[in-house]
Amino acid sequence: MSDADRALFLREADVEALLTMDEAIEAVEAAFRALGEGRAENRPRARATVPGGVLNVMCAALPEAGVLGLKSYTGFRGGVRFLVLLYSAEDGRLLAVMEADRLGQMRTGAASGVATRLLARADATTVGLIGAGWQAQSQLMAVCAVRPIQAVRVYSRTPSRAQAFAQMMSTRLGITVTPVPSAEEAVRDADILITATNSRDPVLLGEWLRPGQHINAIGSNQAVRRELDSAAVVRCDRVVVDQLEQARIEAGDLIAPITEGRFGWDRVDELAAVVTGRAPGRIRPEEITLFKSLGLAIEDMAVAAHVYARALAEGRGERLPF
Repeated sequence: MSDADRALFLREADVEALLTMDEAIEAVEAAFRALGEGRAENRPRARATVPGGVLNVMCAALPEAGVLGLKSYTGFRGGVRFLVLLYSAEDGRLLAVMEADRLGQMRTGAASGVATRLLARADATTVGLIGAGWQAQSQLMAVCAVRPIQAVRVYSRTPSRAQAFAQMMSTRLGITVTPVPSAEEAVRDADILITATNSRDPVLLGEWLRPGQHINAIGSNQAVRRELDSAAVVRCDRVVVDQLEQARIEAGDLIAPITEGRFGWDRVDELAAVVTGRAPGRIRPEEITLFKSLGLAIEDMAVAAHVYARALAEGRGERLPF
């Protein structure tokens, strides 16, 4: 086996050096277009549990990028560990093994960027953010990449985290990011709302919403967890998910009001359908729109394919002995 035939191992530092948010958004949008046109395949997440933790596995095929593959990650008390295995769509060779914490953060942000471009008002300039963790960073980066954001208000249950987040993101993005003392103060009158928390119970209430807002809800991917109360979902004129098949299993934000008889799956569209024009994006300025993100393997494969190509071009990574 020649060195060129051996799989490439890419560490977190490689992924970070080889991927920008603009590139991630472009790759993810192309993947959703392929999915919507029947040129790609995505399988929902599967989980296996043991007393101390859980293994998550998800896979997808993106032939036009030349790849198929899977992401696996474990969640235990000591933390979460992510890996992507990328295979050739031509002959099935293992192309790369990637550490995928940064990759997952960026692709989740990128999916919200795609949705925001299609669903948020074009003149949106303010963001209300609930959550100040790792995923909140890329969510804000993506929204700023597709809308002319000028000011952000951020709330965290830990005020010191909101303060640190505000300082870091103000410097990184060159905009005003202000910590505020309540979730309601963060989102009231903001054009774009982001929930990026690990809460089991709603952090965004329907009574706080106003016409014209867009919401990216990304923190929950379990049926028993939700960040939006039922009133918030019911108030939305347009609801879009990354994939209906996965949403029916994992989208607690939607499952709760549907179980209560206040909402229905017939009101939900897939992001791929909006990207391809088979379903509308924002129709009227006064609509309240919602993107419920769960995270798909097709997003991982799209971004991983880009990172792999860049790594080959720039000579990054380590060759594995197989």
